[in-house]
Amino acid sequence: MAAMSEEGLLKSAILLMSLGEEEASEVFKFLGPKEVQKIGSAMATLKNVKRDQIEGVLYDFRQEAEEKTTLGMANDEYIRSVLTKALGGERAGHLIDRILQGGDTAGIESLKWMDGAAVAELIKNEHPQIIATILVHLDRDQASEVLSFFVERLRNDVILRIATLDGIQPTALKELNDVLTKLLAGNTNIKKTAMGGVRAAAEILNFMGTVNETSVINSIRDYDPELAQGIQDEMFVFDNLMDVDDRSIQLLLREVQSESLILALKGATPELREKIFKNMSSRAAEMLRDDLEAKGPVRLSEVEAEQKEILKVVRRLADEGQIVLGGKGDEQMV
Repeated sequence: MAAMSEEGLLKSAILLMSLGEEEASEVFKFLGPKEVQKIGSAMATLKNVKRDQIEGVLYDFRQEAEEKTTLGMANDEYIRSVLTKALGGERAGHLIDRILQGGDTAGIESLKWMDGAAVAELIKNEHPQIIATILVHLDRDQASEVLSFFVERLRNDVILRIATLDGIQPTALKELNDVLTKLLAGNTNIKKTAMGGVRAAAEILNFMGTVNETSVINSIRDYDPELAQGIQDEMFVFDNLMDVDDRSIQLLLREVQSESLILALKGATPELREKIFKNMSSRAAEMLRDDLEAKGPVRLSEVEAEQKEILKVVRRLADEGQIVLGGKGDEQMV
């Protein structure tokens, strides 16, 4: 199920509330924990829904449903059978693992319905490599929450292992099977699954509070400075400025030269440009728009270089406590 907009959540809530209890419960069986939580919350906030709203939602649903067919709803076994017959066992095996990546993780799915404290209690005494393998299967925010219940040394060790994890071997899967009561099917033919890595570690750290994040990064830097820098580069990219509050954007703009900003914005999304314009005076915004239009084509490498320079300023201001970056899990209010 793709990420939903606020409008999509509202429509889904109205649709499910329009169905009978049995029908709605059947729909929920096919949703993951995040979708159940989001749609359930939206349903709880519904008040005074007008009849034309309900009719509109039902009409949209009918229109979309009529465009769908059962084609493409084949199960995993059907896909395996077709590809194996077409390509042969060895060639099909690699492709199947890429297509059905992570399909044999039924046990881990049950962890996604548990709160972070419960999951942490369940796995905290396992080997850090086993913990890392489990956490890369969870949603990034849940994995970050689980890590927050670990002692500092274990937390740092696990993130390092996630960052250096380039795949999950069959032996690791078998260990997980023993640890979490037949987590996986235990099939010895399972190929290495591409999970983990720098991006996974960075995404988990994005949900972690500043204190714990700093401790983790410093610990990894002692082990491998380049790895630590790679994680930091992935943690907050230029487009993430969309998640930064307006006051922080205004503070950032005071620290950035106009020419640097022009180059950086050449590679920005229209939405991010508008956010920047909104946080400038109308005269300054108009001048910046004109400069952007007047600026001819520039090399992508130049744009990325300026964006990285601005991100250095962002990190410095965040370290100084002047701005707050989005996604932090335990920012303290004073």
